[in-house]
Amino acid sequence: MKDTQRKTVVVVGHGMVGHRFVEALRSRDTEGQWQVVVLSEEPRAAYDRVGLSSYVGAWDATALALPGNEYAGDDLVELRLGERAENIDRDGRKITTSGGDVIGYDAVVLATGSYAFVPPVPGHDRPECFVYRTIEDLDGIRAAAQAAGPGAVGVVVGGGLLGLEAANALRLMGMTPHVVEFAPRLMPAQVDEGGGAILERLVSDLGLHVHTGVGTAAIEPAEDGAGLRVSLSDESVIDASLVVFSAGIRPRDEIARTAGLEVGARGGVVTDLGLRTSDPNIYAVGEVAAVEGVCYGLVAPGYTTAEIVADRLLGGTGEFPGADLSTKLKLLGVDVASFGDAHATTEGALSVVLHDAAKGTYAKLVVSDDAKTLLGGILVGDASAYAALRPLVGSELPAEPAALISPAGAELGADALPDDAQICSCNNVSKGAICGAIAEGACDIAGIKSCTSAGTSCGGCVPMLKKLLEQSGVEMSSALCEHFSQSRQELFHIVASTGIRKFSELIARYGTGMGCDICKPAVASILASTSNEHILDGEQAALQDTNDHFLANLQKNGTYSVVPRMPGGEVTADQLITIGQIAKDFGLYLKVTGGQRIDLFGARVEQLPVIWQRLVDAGMESGHAYGKSLRTVKSCVGSTWCRYGQQDSVGMAVLLEKRYRGLRSPHKLKLGVSGCARECAEARGKDVGVIATENGWNLYVGGNGGLTPRHAVLLAGDLDDETLIRYIDRYLMFYIRTADRLQRTAAWQESLDGGIDYVRQVVCEDSLGIATELEETMARHVAGYRDEWAAVLDDPAKLARFVSFVNAPEQADPTIAFDDSGERKVPVLLGMPEIPVTAAATDGK
Repeated sequence: MKDTQRKTVVVVGHGMVGHRFVEALRSRDTEGQWQVVVLSEEPRAAYDRVGLSSYVGAWDATALALPGNEYAGDDLVELRLGERAENIDRDGRKITTSGGDVIGYDAVVLATGSYAFVPPVPGHDRPECFVYRTIEDLDGIRAAAQAAGPGAVGVVVGGGLLGLEAANALRLMGMTPHVVEFAPRLMPAQVDEGGGAILERLVSDLGLHVHTGVGTAAIEPAEDGAGLRVSLSDESVIDASLVVFSAGIRPRDEIARTAGLEVGARGGVVTDLGLRTSDPNIYAVGEVAAVEGVCYGLVAPGYTTAEIVADRLLGGTGEFPGADLSTKLKLLGVDVASFGDAHATTEGALSVVLHDAAKGTYAKLVVSDDAKTLLGGILVGDASAYAALRPLVGSELPAEPAALISPAGAELGADALPDDAQICSCNNVSKGAICGAIAEGACDIAGIKSCTSAGTSCGGCVPMLKKLLEQSGVEMSSALCEHFSQSRQELFHIVASTGIRKFSELIARYGTGMGCDICKPAVASILASTSNEHILDGEQAALQDTNDHFLANLQKNGTYSVVPRMPGGEVTADQLITIGQIAKDFGLYLKVTGGQRIDLFGARVEQLPVIWQRLVDAGMESGHAYGKSLRTVKSCVGSTWCRYGQQDSVGMAVLLEKRYRGLRSPHKLKLGVSGCARECAEARGKDVGVIATENGWNLYVGGNGGLTPRHAVLLAGDLDDETLIRYIDRYLMFYIRTADRLQRTAAWQESLDGGIDYVRQVVCEDSLGIATELEETMARHVAGYRDEWAAVLDDPAKLARFVSFVNAPEQADPTIAFDDSGERKVPVLLGMPEIPVTAAATDGK
């Protein structure tokens, strides 16, 4: 198409919905009818605002970037960052930008989204007050939190979804969060009184201080000038360092008002079902669109509006079908889900409720007056039934309502859903569309995503996609890789039962080919888990990845880091002196790790044995920071020092770390021991977390950080020392036996039929009759443990591996250099590429 025939659409705003519109239009506009100009007020391209909380901790804005958000190589899209629309001349069809440019248009799409509402509380404009909306907002909060120091109080005004996310962000920054909610319960739009009570109890247990049924009366400087006094409507006062407003959002419709477009009584640009505003050449999408007077604040209906406008610009007649306002999320590790008519506003609606306060779960189904049709529901504490229940809204129930939410009740399968049931609400994909894609050859999750877009946004529907695949008769392969048809669990049992100790023998008898970077390290881990042989003995050495091969973590410039073990974070003065002297002698960079240890960076491979020798001589050993094994057992000071301590957390942490050191597993393992419920050791963020009580220990399992953070869940409570260790022995060995390659404990638990309840039956009740065997296996590991560094130092054959150049063992690698001109010593790459990081080697620290 000639440029003279091409039309121009200006997109005002570049959030998630604006980006979705551009993607939809460009994918459908095969003839190049439209030139797209995107005006983005923010200085960065579209990013995942829904996942904003994941920015906290990693502080990596690039991880939130939406795929293709810069439209590289697309000549028909012009993205202008940091440039907003100042004025729309509707008569002349021109937009004036903040940069002074004037852009002619044939159509405009308003995707300006919303802004955080700040109530007119006296003092709301103080510099210590923030909103929770953008990456820049979080950067500002982070700076204020760091200035305030660990444990400082932060107040969040608003106890809805965004308010609790903001509170969690403050908690992750080391602050003590208080949440103030005017309504009588948290998340009043999503949950009812019963669900709110459970939710408040669960988040309070995690360290949040909740104030419901009160408003914020004033924000004033503290009397001593340091910090703030936040006065509440009940005359109570919170001394705080900062305040975050998260009391709701309002549509950003100011440019529409200036242009004279019709706006709703409560804000938002009024549109018809085709998203057309009162000006036929201007459309509105996402949170700013008041579709027939109603604004929708969720991303799923926003995506739908974007798709409709793209369709309309290309001659289509699509209309907004209404919105699914269902939500499923995990707040501070607590599952919350709300769908359909959750508050039973339908005439004649009945509610069926299962409220288990002891277990910390709340489930409610809203049904029609004859109890046959599902209208909605609320799930708090356990939302595992959400994926199956939400698509049934408006349909006849396949079983009694109480049975569907009862732990011992009916299990709702994918076959119970009608074809028009919406499986993926983000992309409006029905069960029928997914089954059609499977019938046409989509034989795995990736295939379904490619064909239908289901599961490509929030991912909440992926479990149901798996069920639909299984229902359709598609066999889900559990093969470890192309060389082994068996799963990791099956190979573990083969090795354990046959006594095979060599990879070559295992692949000759049970596999094909020569092996690969997937199966070799996996088998090496299995061999290490089933014996106390050194991982560099014989053939095993060739199976290891780089970190295990050199018993140290490879860094970006080809050097290694050395992490000696410090059980429970304890270290003697002499050991500290030794570490410092080694760092001086070898010019190493020192860093205190998040696991209460010291990392020495910058050692060349030939220096490793010399460094190890000095550490071993000082009574230290390998910290296994390089292995898929136990890393650390983090601890607070406990009852020996702390006035709040209930038990000796340091002593327990040392005992556990020395017991499980060197234990090879499908993924790295981290443990934590806190001396009281204040949780200074963050035990519930670990694979195994132990928290002291007056009567003993509570045992939590399945927590982790990373890309998909999980809070550990309670396995058993008030345990004595002996029972605690016995349960941990069983839990870890059961995980090592049955988990998939690189599967963390949280994902492993979730993948088991019955989840944590099944784990509890196996570990605590010995339902499989294998408890003794698991304990004996762990006992063999404990009895046979030997430090891996010391074993290398005692073996000349193993020591011969630690050279930079095999043909010149005395020569150092000339490509290794450092820059120590600043405050920190950093590696310098001398004309060499960075060491590539494969999927198998990620998350090494």
